[in-house]
Amino acid sequence: MLSYVVTFLVIALIAAVLGFSGIAGTAAWLAQVCFIVFLALALVSWITRRRSI
Repeated sequence: MLSYVVTFLVIALIAAVLGFSGIAGTAAWLAQVCFIVFLALALVSWITRRRSI
């Protein structure tokens, strides 16, 4: 999941440099959404692992 964040971030940066504002905005938004989902899943994983021990 974290690799998706990096991929969308790179796409957003390249698109921003080339002047494609629509694609850059969409890729940046996708990177943010993927990062939030990654953090939520990591938190849930950490909590469930703590309870099982």
